[in-house]
Amino acid sequence: QIKLPPMMEIITAEQLMEYLGDYILDAKPKEISEIQRLNYEQNMSDAMAILHKLQTGLDVNVKFTGVRVFEYTPECIVFDLLDIPLYHGWLVDPQVADIVKAVGNCSYNQLVEKIISCKQSENSELVSEGFVAEQFLNNTATQLTYHGLCELTSAVQEGELCVFFRNNHFSTMTKYKGQLYLLVTDQGFLTEEKVVWESLHNVDGDGNFCDSEFHLRPPSDPETVYRGQQDQIDQDYLMALSLQQEQQNQEINWEQIPEGISDLELAKKLQEEEDRRASQYYQEQEQAAAQVQCCWVHPHVIFPTQQVQGAASPATTRQSASNERKRKEPREKEREKEKNSCVLL
Repeated sequence: QIKLPPMMEIITAEQLMEYLGDYILDAKPKEISEIQRLNYEQNMSDAMAILHKLQTGLDVNVKFTGVRVFEYTPECIVFDLLDIPLYHGWLVDPQVADIVKAVGNCSYNQLVEKIISCKQSENSELVSEGFVAEQFLNNTATQLTYHGLCELTSAVQEGELCVFFRNNHFSTMTKYKGQLYLLVTDQGFLTEEKVVWESLHNVDGDGNFCDSEFHLRPPSDPETVYRGQQDQIDQDYLMALSLQQEQQNQEINWEQIPEGISDLELAKKLQEEEDRRASQYYQEQEQAAAQVQCCWVHPHVIFPTQQVQGAASPATTRQSASNERKRKEPREKEREKEKNSCVLL
């Protein structure tokens, strides 16, 4: 539906956001009731507010009962307004009764909270239920189950273009001759012009690579692809930290702002807050870049936000800064000692 100007080979993220925003505005239904119009305008306003997040990542919360079942959040509105199906494959097998009971209708975030609550319970049945739920999350850490894969294959229509969510990644997905394929976007394939699609036929992520016509096309230089994938891993890890930082940033408490404050003073407060956040963000990015070589992330996997947060929590950051100061102090004392000393020749 969106047509780019002819001869355009490169488009920036900002330009793409403008095209999407214009499309959402133009796609407004014409003949609808007043209530439907107000509802659509509210959804459109919510979508515009989070549209910029498409450049870094959206936070969606899966439910384990269906391939199109997500907790309804403003982030999901974007897919609805653009009429793009959003799928995932992290499903509970309905034949395994104890897991079905333990997981229930919980979303991922709710299930994590339930596990913590059950562990602290004195009720042995709840403790057992929490253990089963925790085992399910551990055993399906790839966030794709074979039951989910079967349901995906059945739900996606032949030739349909859609979005597949898995481990904080959104992938373009389609179905060709009954087989699911994901668009290859890893940096390692940047020079592999013939590699376009990767088949999704198991939960381990080792699919077959194909060209634009879905003919098998293995990478010409596996070593180059591997090095590129390592670069992608580093970028994915930094992106996860960036998303975590965005979630941790606290909004200004408007109740604490005194009444009668001038626009100039309010602008100064907002600018100071923004400068503080920017400074903190760049410091943590530098620390993350130094640490990233020590972290392992699968090329197609970033672990959920709750697990990633353990990688660089504010407490860890503060402790690192404290240790850095301790390392600097002896050096400063040595330099001071050198200043006060003389050298005999």
